[in-house]
Formats: sequence, structure tokens, C-alpha cells
Amino acid sequence: MAKAIKRPGTPHQWILIGLGIALTILLLILPLILIFTQALSGGLALLWQNLNEDYMLHAIGLTLLAAVLTVPINLVFGILLAWCVTHFDFFGRRLLITLVEIPYATSPVVAGFCYLVVYGLEGTIGKWLYKEDVQLMFAWPGIIMVTVFVTAPYIARILMPLMQKQGTEEEIAALSLGATGWQIFRRVTLPNIKWALLYGTVITNARAVGEFGAVAVVSGTIMNQTLTLPLLVEQLNNDYKTAAAFTAAALLACMALITLTLKTAMEWRQQRREAASADNHAS
Repeated sequence: MAKAIKRPGTPHQWILIGLGIALTILLLILPLILIFTQALSGGLALLWQNLNEDYMLHAIGLTLLAAVLTVPINLVFGILLAWCVTHFDFFGRRLLITLVEIPYATSPVVAGFCYLVVYGLEGTIGKWLYKEDVQLMFAWPGIIMVTVFVTAPYIARILMPLMQKQGTEEEIAALSLGATGWQIFRRVTLPNIKWALLYGTVITNARAVGEFGAVAVVSGTIMNQTLTLPLLVEQLNNDYKTAAAFTAAALLACMALITLTLKTAMEWRQQRREAASADNHAS
């Protein structure tokens, strides 16, 4: 049973709460306010002008492209991996679970460098691709590749403990009644994991949109070609285009706030569902 949350009753407890609130405002809320304030400091006309610059529109499009391609890939990968390790006991299972966490332990910059060495002109594969007139590094395919790498664990790691906890009894029962594999997944497995799946999708999307280190290594930071929004913020700041840099940062902040809203709504929905389930069991 979950531990009940109690109200603070001593001065020390109120001081700790006040300190936590103060640090939250100082470290999280004030920088966010500063971003939007600076983005709007030149007026709406300048903001609109910055938003309509070719490099801004291209960066927005490339950032959205990375997210649109990365999320479905990791959605399929996460479901398949979670299904395999929670439904079957096979040689190498624990190693597979460990390997999926490599992106957690690897610096994004190191990951990007590894991709650059393997698929760039310095590597055997990269030389062969170059002869075949296929360019992965310093182009959008390389950005997608490293973004998929750094976001690979999120959906899988969210689904694995949930699917392990739920077990396979319902699926075995459906199989015994003659259901096909697709029918079992669509009518039994998917309804049980849908909220966790949506949560993982939101987190993966947020990570894909904000990825900087790995993308910076493989993109070449070419204006109007390989600059995503996070890279554009740095590039504009280095070029002393402060207003434009804060405009790009404000766009990223808006995406983050939308993601946070969706995440909070899903957590609230899941908590209500669990509470309703607990009440039904109690009655």
C-alpha cells in the first residue's frame, strides 16, 4: 500500500518546502520566463520576422522531421523488444536488456562520434556508401540515425516492467480461444499498455526534439541544411543574433511545455484509473 502523504507540521518542514519552491522558481521558472521575455523584447513584428526567416523555417522542418521519423521507429522497436524479453526466456535475454540501456550510459557526443567514424568517409562502410553516392553523415539521414540511437531505450524501458507485471495469462486465454497473434496484440496487449505506450511516445518525442550533442557531431552544422532548432540556437547566439536565438529557444520551450502538459495529463489519467481500479477491488 502506498504511504499516505501528510501535511507539514513543523517549522523545519515548512522551511524545506519553501526552499524547494524557491529553487524551482530560480532554476526552472525564471530561465523559462527569460526566454519568452527576450524573444518578445523586440516586439511582435521582429518575432514574426525571425520566425519567417528561411533558416528558422528549415530548422523547424528538420526538427519535426527528426521527431516524426524517430518516434515510429522507436515505437516498433520498443514494443518488439519489450514483448520478447517479457514473454520468452532465452539465452542472452539479460544481455539484451542490458544492451538496450547503452544510450543511457553513453554520452550523446560519443555516440555521434562513433556514428561519424563508422559511416563517415574515414570508415570502410562510409567509403563504400560514398562510392554508391549515398551520404549519411552531414545530412539529414545521419541526424535521424543518432536521434533514434539516443531515444531507443525510452519506450522499451517503460513497457518492460509493466508487461512483466501484467503477465501473459490473458494472452494465453485469448490464444486458447483461437485468436490470432494480431488479434491478441490489438485486443488484449495494446489496451493494457496503451497509456504507458503514449507516455513513452511523449517522452521519446521530447528527447528527439531537444537532442543536441549527437546531432551536432554528425550534422556538420550547415545552415539551411543540417541545423535543427537546438543547433540553430547555438549558431545564432555565436553570430550575435540574440533576438533570433531567443526566438528559436522559445519555440523549443513551447514544444517542451506542450510535452509537459501531455505528460501530466497522462499521469493524471493513469492515477485516476488506478484509483478507480483500487476502489472496485475494495468494493
